[in-house]
Amino acid sequence: MATGQLFSKTTQALFYNYKQLPIQRMLDFDFLCGRETPSVAGIINPGSEGFQKLFFGQEEIAIPVHSTVEAACAAHPTADVFINFASFRSAAASSMSALKQPTIRVVAIIAEGVPESDTKQLIGFAKANNKVVIGPATVGGIQAGAFKIGDTAGTIDNIIQCKLYRPGSVGFVSKSGGMSNELYNTIARVTDGVYEGIAIGGDVFPGSTLSDHVLRFNNIPQVKMIVVLGELGGRDEYSLVEALKQGKINKPVVAWVSGTCATLFKSEVQFGHAGAKSGGEMESAQAKNQALRDAGATVPTSYEAFEGAIKEAFEKLVSEGKTTPVKEITPPQIPEDLNTAIKSGKVRAPTHIISTISDDRGEEPCYAGVPMSSIVEQGLGVGDVISLLWFKRSLPRYCTRFIEICTLLCADHGPCVSGAHNTIVTARAGKDLVSCLVSGLLTIGPRFGGAVDDAARYFKDAYDRGLTPYEFVESMKKKGIRVPGIGHRIKRGDNRDKRVELLQLYARENFPSVKYMEYAVQVETYTLSKANNLVLNVDGAIGSLFLDLLAGSGMFTKPEIDDIVEIGYLNGLFVLARSIGLIGHTFDQKRLKQPLYRHPWEDVLYTK
Repeated sequence: MATGQLFSKTTQALFYNYKQLPIQRMLDFDFLCGRETPSVAGIINPGSEGFQKLFFGQEEIAIPVHSTVEAACAAHPTADVFINFASFRSAAASSMSALKQPTIRVVAIIAEGVPESDTKQLIGFAKANNKVVIGPATVGGIQAGAFKIGDTAGTIDNIIQCKLYRPGSVGFVSKSGGMSNELYNTIARVTDGVYEGIAIGGDVFPGSTLSDHVLRFNNIPQVKMIVVLGELGGRDEYSLVEALKQGKINKPVVAWVSGTCATLFKSEVQFGHAGAKSGGEMESAQAKNQALRDAGATVPTSYEAFEGAIKEAFEKLVSEGKTTPVKEITPPQIPEDLNTAIKSGKVRAPTHIISTISDDRGEEPCYAGVPMSSIVEQGLGVGDVISLLWFKRSLPRYCTRFIEICTLLCADHGPCVSGAHNTIVTARAGKDLVSCLVSGLLTIGPRFGGAVDDAARYFKDAYDRGLTPYEFVESMKKKGIRVPGIGHRIKRGDNRDKRVELLQLYARENFPSVKYMEYAVQVETYTLSKANNLVLNVDGAIGSLFLDLLAGSGMFTKPEIDDIVEIGYLNGLFVLARSIGLIGHTFDQKRLKQPLYRHPWEDVLYTK
């Protein structure tokens, strides 16, 4: 066991098993104490590497993350404390790995219930190699104004109240981590505060004992008196009794062993910790308190009198001139986290993104306010989800069914269209699914798929202005603009597009009004008189019928309809639908294991 001070203002630690809150509390304590460097040098998270962002005062810092103990120790040779937040199942193995590293001097094991056989091996190795184990079942320890382990001493408010941001004159050691916080507060009230505090842990076999740390405190010049809080169970306190009897401790010791109420119970009782269980008269709190008293320690008659005994011992040191109370200082203000400040109403911060269509903050995600479970339970389909996410309302079933029909009819149009061709070439180049899909989608525009929006815009404008088909077509001709939604490379007046016929049939049977579609049909009648291939194509059918859906449903105002058409909602249908086919072509090529595509020479006109 080390003979002097364990920590200093330059001590750095490696933190095993990333936990954001205890690490941030360590860094906040560093800032409070005026440390120049963070006390956490690195984080060990098995299987992970990179960095974790945390705050050092107001500055955001990146702490390296390592996947193994060995890598972390190699990267941070000055870090000599290992703080282990692993579960009780893996704490022993990871602690032993740390103890075997030449750079590690102190290991703190937070987990409770580490197998006793494993703990004994750790203790044996640590003693043989002059290293220190704090725990298992510990919150750790603290050197006031210098370094603290994990959650030791609790919140920043509690640390400030206990004056732990600067060193005092009292060395404190306890079995209980929870009671440590209470005693830090007590000591701060009646003395100039703690210099170093250690919670050795509540398991049956702690890695270091009460007497180990009391003997250390006796060798630290800044420690003027020692406070010990034991508990019933075990015989650790008797090693302290022997040290006192042998004169190894020459500083005042004020001690109390809790658990005196155990005698009130007829049967044996365990008090919280695995080790807090009396196994006989010698392990009782009364016996240990009396032994400490007989050995020369100041032991009060009850826990309630503990504070008074500590106060009296400190005041005696001051009156005898053996110590001068530490002067009080004002610690810096710890910046408050934005989220905490917002919740407490202290600040208001602008948001960076607005979302009105979905929310995943509750128990389940919602689409436009409709819970996911409700969507499934009601048997809603893709069209219903589109109506919620695109239009922010539940459209009637005939509308959502129309959306689904459009998706079905536009899912694919063979391997030769530009989008499918691009996707196939990309898939054969060995690219991933997303790359293949995007390469096909990028071809969607005015010449491939993009006519849906333009068809809706022009048909709506012409109908709303009362133009006759003749006036509409001829005005477009004068402007040099082809009528969007009219014309097909293959289909003719005597060989109509089956998709257009299906859409028109559905709309006539289900829509309240099809005025825009009928107008588009009248335009088709006029254009067919000019050329047999100037038929109403699927883009024109979808564009005009979507206008009828929006206007006939009665759920959209005229400005809302104008907005929907202008923003490009309708082209979104084509993008959505065609994605299905493009994904299919990607899988098809990969399934067939097609080689890299190279366009044939004979299909290229080479010119000079």
